[in-house]
Amino acid sequence: MKTTWPNEAKYDIDAALIIEMYRSMLRIREFEEKVAELLEMGEIRCPTHLYIGQEGVAVGVCSALRKDDYVFGNHRSHGHYLAKGGDMAKLMAELYCKATGCSKGRGGSMHIIAPEVGVLGTVPMVASTIPIAVGSALASVLKGIDRISVTFFGDGATEEGLFHESLNFASLKKLPVVFICENNFYSSHLPLHERRSLDSIYMFGLPYGIPSKRIDGNDVLAVYFAMREAVKHARKGEGPTLLECRTYRWRGHVGPKWDLDVGIRDKAELDYWMSRCPIKTLERRIVNDGLLSYEDCTNIKREVKQEVEKCVDFARQSPEPSEDDLLKHVFIDRRDS
Repeated sequence: MKTTWPNEAKYDIDAALIIEMYRSMLRIREFEEKVAELLEMGEIRCPTHLYIGQEGVAVGVCSALRKDDYVFGNHRSHGHYLAKGGDMAKLMAELYCKATGCSKGRGGSMHIIAPEVGVLGTVPMVASTIPIAVGSALASVLKGIDRISVTFFGDGATEEGLFHESLNFASLKKLPVVFICENNFYSSHLPLHERRSLDSIYMFGLPYGIPSKRIDGNDVLAVYFAMREAVKHARKGEGPTLLECRTYRWRGHVGPKWDLDVGIRDKAELDYWMSRCPIKTLERRIVNDGLLSYEDCTNIKREVKQEVEKCVDFARQSPEPSEDDLLKHVFIDRRDS
């Protein structure tokens, strides 16, 4: 496999990072396709919101971050967790609600955490982690640490007051936080055009004096370059950035179905976005530009598939949480804090 790329200078990015982005998106896709299969089999029973189709956003954003930067997610955050470096086996075990899960089997799909890589938590309440990310950015400033905080949220969250209050405070204090709106055009089952008179989410940053951009969220390199600029901006003490990444979830709002039977979207729309698959788009680009061959890509896919199967075996063989531990990990023992 090549480690250099003829177009490295053209793209202003290291070849090894491109390959890692490709592998990272494949890991998210394969993990979630397996989860969809396990949901249909009834092995996984917790409510699960799949990220399939949106991989370019999580990977583009997290590839521009350091390990100690903080990430906060929402109800659809498997991709954020994996892209930031969270342990895949622990995530699979969490979906099985096993004791070896990243949240000790108590969180399921929607409450996942990996503080060792900066994933400080995901919360399904709409917009709820936006002010938490702002608070963590304030803490970093007060401690004199040049750490970035990132909050991922959907287009529906921009209609909450918390979003606007957070933008205002972050701008006022020039906090190192990056707001990532994953605009997949649906808030649960309500399309964007039925909720808003204008399709202009990225412009919300402008009244607060925040640099704001609209990006093709299915182009992982476009997301990465925009995020890299936002990170530079924040680390220099110049404050927050808002990025609206336009993308699309292939599966339904919750579960493995496609939402074609509930009357909120049609197959032509789904087919259009599937034709713009972020993984295939990057694969075509790197093959055409000579970074990888199709054989290289096939080998990576095989490795990823094997990794996911091992994670399923780990989850199946892991123990259930003990009843004796029911109240553990709920509150911090003040004597140890």
